[in-house]
Amino acid sequence: MSSSLAPQNITEKGPTGVLQMILTELKVQRGITIPLIAINFTWFAKLAITTAFLGRLGELSLAGGTLGLTFGNVTGFSILNGLCGAMEPICGQAFGSKNFRLLHKTLVMATCLLLVISVPIALLWLNVDKILIGLGQQEDIAIVAKTYLFYLLPNLVITSLLCPLKAYLSTQNITIPIMLSSALAMAFHFPLNVLLSKARGLEGISMAVWISDFVVVLFLALYVLISERRKPAIWSEGGWCDLGLGDWVNLLKLSGPCCLSTCLEWWCYEVLVLLTGRLPNAKQTVGVLAIVLNFDYLLFSVMLSLSTCASIRVSNELGANHGGPASQAAYVLLGVSMVSGFLGALTMISIRGVWGKLFSHNSGIIRGVKKMMLIMALLEVVNFPLAACGGIVRGTARPWLSTGANFFGFYILTLPIGILLAFRFDLGLGGLLTGVVVGAAACFLVLLVFISRIGWDKEAAKAQLLTSHLDTAAEIDCSNNSAPNKKTDVLEQIPRN
Repeated sequence: MSSSLAPQNITEKGPTGVLQMILTELKVQRGITIPLIAINFTWFAKLAITTAFLGRLGELSLAGGTLGLTFGNVTGFSILNGLCGAMEPICGQAFGSKNFRLLHKTLVMATCLLLVISVPIALLWLNVDKILIGLGQQEDIAIVAKTYLFYLLPNLVITSLLCPLKAYLSTQNITIPIMLSSALAMAFHFPLNVLLSKARGLEGISMAVWISDFVVVLFLALYVLISERRKPAIWSEGGWCDLGLGDWVNLLKLSGPCCLSTCLEWWCYEVLVLLTGRLPNAKQTVGVLAIVLNFDYLLFSVMLSLSTCASIRVSNELGANHGGPASQAAYVLLGVSMVSGFLGALTMISIRGVWGKLFSHNSGIIRGVKKMMLIMALLEVVNFPLAACGGIVRGTARPWLSTGANFFGFYILTLPIGILLAFRFDLGLGGLLTGVVVGAAACFLVLLVFISRIGWDKEAAKAQLLTSHLDTAAEIDCSNNSAPNKKTDVLEQIPRN
């Protein structure tokens, strides 16, 4: 049996069949990706607005607020988002196999898991000033960072509710409610910043973040409750309360690698921000990086949408036991992501002359932004397909593949090369970003090799096991043989080598 079925399946259709398949798949992906882009665009646009208001308060507030948000991302939001990543393969494959009971279970378990993890994260945030000073950061910047994070603490609870709700809906291809709620939050965010920044300064800007997110949580929670209640057949499948030890074990087995995979990449970027604070003229350099990354965040809204679409399409098809369509969806998405990467790079190059002026009037910061965005443009060419690859392997419920690739690319290559160029060869921020380009390219190539060797029919059979194995054997046995033994049936479908 071939290790990769996608090229074989596609070429057997002939040129006309291939074109028709691609157009059909693009149409399906468009329906998923466009709402996701709108959702993520509003999400990251809020970060840009927050940074802009921090910049208006002065250089110290911009540096301290950015450092606080960076620490929050490294120790908090990256972990919560990463742990929630396990919902994508489980819920995506469960929806593909119409196992709504498993969908309900996963939503409840993921929410509880994130809420528990939020407690030690909050304790860490309360001591952020001591930690940053111990790492060599300037004391005045560290104090501002603590103030920003203290007033951001409620967002840990809100994120613990929001991430599972978004994953639960998006894996069922329900994206319009998320898009509408995000747009509503965006409409609130700007006036909230105007009002609260005047009333409370830095504290008010931090509070505006979680207040806007709370609007989304409230909207989505009401939508899920109302829509599920209107589908009595699905609601009656249960899974809301009957959570067994085996359910938790299976969730944690995927949560760990998903979290580590997300955090390894996320932490690398945030470590670069911390390292930037140790460069000469730290306040200005941190400000430059913050502004440059804010445009990267806007492009990342597209990358993340492609990654999520890849995970949804692959997991849904595998859950429905369709190995061929899953491989086709994966390869079409790879092609789309590569084209998107070049378009993103061209956009960054074209806007680099005016982007810095939107955030600061400091001529040094504006010049630095213009220069660094050239390097970041090269990075976008790699980042787009890298994000798509991550979504593909996540959709196959094999997130450890991405974990290994991220560790190799970002920690064996990025950090050593970036530190060497920045501090030994005095290239500063440009050296750090060059290291990221090298590491991301290596990570992409490793993942591409992994994907090319996937046996899609085997992955489809494994998906049937995943979506049935989380229902305990006792539940199957209690039917007195009135229901088929799903696990045995699926095992018989697995192709033998």
